[in-house]
Amino acid sequence: MATVLEIIKGLNQAAANGYDSYDPDVEIGLKREEGHPILDSRVIDGFRVRFAANKMMVTYQSEMRLEELHPRNRFENEINQKFADILRFLKKEYKKITKESVSLKQEGEPDILVQTTSRVHSWVQATQQYDIGGLEETVSLRKISDRSIDKSFEKQFQDFLELATDKKPSNDKASKNPDTPEA
Repeated sequence: MATVLEIIKGLNQAAANGYDSYDPDVEIGLKREEGHPILDSRVIDGFRVRFAANKMMVTYQSEMRLEELHPRNRFENEINQKFADILRFLKKEYKKITKESVSLKQEGEPDILVQTTSRVHSWVQATQQYDIGGLEETVSLRKISDRSIDKSFEKQFQDFLELATDKKPSNDKASKNPDTPEA
């Protein structure tokens, strides 16, 4: 059984293997892999991963034409397919790196943000969360801390607050500003 650190390191290395310049022959299922790398214009798209407790967040960014966005169901299905391709790639690379498998379970629907950059082009950024299997020992982000403030610190803090006064310091020689209202 792998530790939390080993699982996260393996997934992080798998994501790094998907970087565009790592290996040009790597097939993830992204748009940048289509066409000839020199003769065709390159499409800007890619993904990154980040971790929080027992969750992995995958962010997919892409440049799209506005005409690709209009059929809403087709666009959302395309984004979901990109996440499925990325997930398949991450699991395959993780298996190559660690010789073990990892369980990643989709949590909810992807969060999709579309921004127009011109009348023709737009920028899409979508985020999907996954539960990482085998990370039950992590502390939940939403768990409320049961630590209390030390009584001596609380007393010192109250004493500090009592020192505050509204008096003008004795070394303040500035003239009164007529535009400033009295407190």
